[in-house]
Amino acid sequence: MDEIDLARDRRTTRDRRANARDSESTALIAALDHGAVEVLFQPQFAAVGGALIGAEALARWHLADCTVIGGAALFEAAERGGLAARLSRHVADVALAAAAHWREDLQLSLNVTAADLAEANFANAIAAAVAAANYPPERLTLEITEQVLVADLDRSAERLRQLADLGVRIALDDFGAGYASLQHLRAFPVDIVKLDRSFVVSSLENDSTVLSGLIEMASNLGMETVGEGIEEPSQLDMLRSLHCRYAQGFLIARPMPSDRLDEVYAIGERGETNVTEVLPVTVKSPEPPVFAPPALQNS
Repeated sequence: MDEIDLARDRRTTRDRRANARDSESTALIAALDHGAVEVLFQPQFAAVGGALIGAEALARWHLADCTVIGGAALFEAAERGGLAARLSRHVADVALAAAAHWREDLQLSLNVTAADLAEANFANAIAAAVAAANYPPERLTLEITEQVLVADLDRSAERLRQLADLGVRIALDDFGAGYASLQHLRAFPVDIVKLDRSFVVSSLENDSTVLSGLIEMASNLGMETVGEGIEEPSQLDMLRSLHCRYAQGFLIARPMPSDRLDEVYAIGERGETNVTEVLPVTVKSPEPPVFAPPALQNS
């Protein structure tokens, strides 16, 4: 194959990728417009006693072929199409509107992306969203990974101070997943440390000394700790023994629609700590979007 053919093939490949991204973006816009991006809530519980203390909002994109895309894959798709800000606003607006009807002792957690934090008016946007939903800012927690924070330390510190001034709480998410630095606990106005599942699993399989020390240090700094991705009873038992205050994961409860949280609250009041067994959750999927994308690509 000569150079002309190689160049033609490269152009064809680029064109195909561009067309796939355009189709994907069109489908995501249609999904947002037609309610096919659902917001579910994963409950968070007191590690001891099992009381429901809040829930984390999670987005799920329901495709026409009945598959579902969520988490990082969904936001990566949004970023490829320049839709990250719109997706974040959709999740925040839907979640805040739902949480405004929750019991007054429950917290709502929202994830913050790098694109969110890069916006100069992000704190103002959060303030406006909270006000529009008539939701108390002190009952809102914004979860930010260290990977997002370290992308621009000075900017992150400024944004987090603005958010803290609003009264919202800041959670350092996925702590121990590879970017962890104890200095960040002091450098930023962090209220909550969310311990990554890999950190919890490794501590259980090897040695929990580091995890124990971190939980103790966070407590001494006035921070709360949440164990994430709890899927085994032994993991929950370890967190309890180390005095980690809260837990979240499939062992306890899977993501669910907002209207199921009252049932979960009642279960927690009875001291149950495995909602998945007591309350099997069936998630109702909305109608699929008008446009379904081709296979999602990272390229």
